[in-house]
Amino acid sequence: MPRRSTVHEHNLPERTLVVDNGGYTIKAGFASPSPSIEHCHVIPNCLARERNKKVWVGAEIDGCRDFGEMAFRRPVEKGYLVNWEAEKAIWDSSFLDPKSKLNCNPHDTSLILTEAPNTPVALQTNCDQIVFEEYGFTPSLNAYNDIQHLFGAPAREASISADPAECLLVIDSGFSHSTVTPLHKGRPVQQAIRRLDIGGKMLTNYLKEILSIRHYNLMNEEHLVNEAKEKICFVSNQFRSDLEQTWQGKGLAQDGRDEKGDEREIVIDYVLPDYNTGTEGYMRPHDPSPAARMKKMGAMANPGALVEDFMTLGNERFAVPELLFNPMDVGMKEAGLHETVLQSMSGLPEGLWPAMLANIVVVGGNCLMDGFTERL
Repeated sequence: MPRRSTVHEHNLPERTLVVDNGGYTIKAGFASPSPSIEHCHVIPNCLARERNKKVWVGAEIDGCRDFGEMAFRRPVEKGYLVNWEAEKAIWDSSFLDPKSKLNCNPHDTSLILTEAPNTPVALQTNCDQIVFEEYGFTPSLNAYNDIQHLFGAPAREASISADPAECLLVIDSGFSHSTVTPLHKGRPVQQAIRRLDIGGKMLTNYLKEILSIRHYNLMNEEHLVNEAKEKICFVSNQFRSDLEQTWQGKGLAQDGRDEKGDEREIVIDYVLPDYNTGTEGYMRPHDPSPAARMKKMGAMANPGALVEDFMTLGNERFAVPELLFNPMDVGMKEAGLHETVLQSMSGLPEGLWPAMLANIVVVGGNCLMDGFTERL
């Protein structure tokens, strides 16, 4: 159940810190009258340990160059903040370090913090204790439930449309899970919120298993596989046809073109990163020539010659994101994302359906995959 909010008069501090505490990254910045993308800072929400036992905290990981067999500890599990010991270390490094771009004094800064819909009360209470007692942010606001009580209803003028939109459907497909949240006059409709326990983390783990069976053992290479997923995966609008194309050895997808307007090739080569030279992994057109295979095996590895280690990928590229729409592919008895939207609509009066479906906002890291919005 959502926490109950009471109306109080607040004297807001001059600075307001907005924190989207996601499962994979923290998106944070100070509120500004003229906001821009430069005001938002993305911070990895994790503690990471290298093979040599060195520990990286939050944004420090951006300075790491060797991600081989790196172990990650994340304070957010299944969309809920459950490990404040790790989260506090990340927040201290991000918001209290004098060298940080988001350095602030909590006593002189108000905080707006996001929270997953229908978070258990025990976790809400624990979060309040940390924010108020440990950090001293005053006031602290929950982005789902408290904003309207603080600022009141938006002014309505005949020439200016109301802000926020009267009816809005938010589809959030992130690292830990995916949620469908209808908003009416800026407030979430609690009984119509639906959740799908599939997010970017499950997709990464599924890709790890497939690659470990077909190519190399990458079960301990979470960072490598996650980067590969972000670069190579796309959502197919003709899943069965594309699957048959790969079985028949054909390389072009049936659902049209990629984001650049070119015909999308299904079979590609993904060149693995080289942490010794700092070379990142990248995708390139598939090269079936014997010379490419020999270069991979090192048969042409004369002194100074280039040796490439790559994986040839086909239906893995679209079979992994397909879990968002067909969880039964891995035996999960849940509805797909499109069916979850319909379930959410069933919790609303039918008169609101056209307005909700006409105003859809898609957010989260998974929506960046090519073809996601079109499939949805």
